[in-house]
Amino acid sequence: MIHWRVQPELIDFGFLHIRWYGVMFLLGFSGGYQIMQRVYQAEGKDLEPLADLLTQMILGTIIGARLGHCFFYEPGYFFSNPLEVFKVWNGGLASHGGAIGVLLVMAWHAKKHPATPFLWILDRMMMPIALTAGLIRIGNLMNSEILGKPTDGSWGFIFDHVDAIPRHPTQIYESFSYLALLGILALIYRLKKPLPPGLLVGVAFIGLFGARFSWEFFKENQVAFEAGLPLNLGQFLSIPFFIFGIGMTIWSLKKPESGSETT
Repeated sequence: MIHWRVQPELIDFGFLHIRWYGVMFLLGFSGGYQIMQRVYQAEGKDLEPLADLLTQMILGTIIGARLGHCFFYEPGYFFSNPLEVFKVWNGGLASHGGAIGVLLVMAWHAKKHPATPFLWILDRMMMPIALTAGLIRIGNLMNSEILGKPTDGSWGFIFDHVDAIPRHPTQIYESFSYLALLGILALIYRLKKPLPPGLLVGVAFIGLFGARFSWEFFKENQVAFEAGLPLNLGQFLSIPFFIFGIGMTIWSLKKPESGSETT
């Protein structure tokens, strides 16, 4: 068994707290920016819009994830206390809402920059998204949150800040799944030339939300109303995204002359 005693704060200046979660979030977006920079250079795209894209992605992810948490998980509380929606520092981000926020931001960005159409940029953005998702789950581990169910396995984590129960380290399971998906997406991007439009989106949605659905079986419920349900809310929300991924993959591979994206 592993005793997990890591403090959520990486640095504590008293007046300023730098948390692991925020650092992982920042590393994800920073690494994602580097990935997209290489993609743009390799495909002869103008690098100038990338800085704006990074800002838009951060805002879209945070706003979407926050609203997703408020509406999906605790709508009654936030409708009664609407100003609490803005207190992001108190925690509460939902990846499904973040996914919707990203889709909206990408559509808006593509409209402003016709040289990078919506599906073109969305395909390539799946690699940074997988990286960021994997690092954010490490941030959850550092926060001792999103706990797994009890386990008798020797790999179980005892989160000393929470209780003395050995639990599945689901944060690690999920993080490794997303980082493995990053490798798969990068391999497809490198080897599949020309790249069929929508293929990376389809594979990413299958991988991201398939992993999320599967690992939820090993997690404790996050909200009380999930007790007694055959699936938890995270799984219910993952199903349409997963189905969309299957449909997008099939469409991409069957599309006549797929791969005719302009570069």
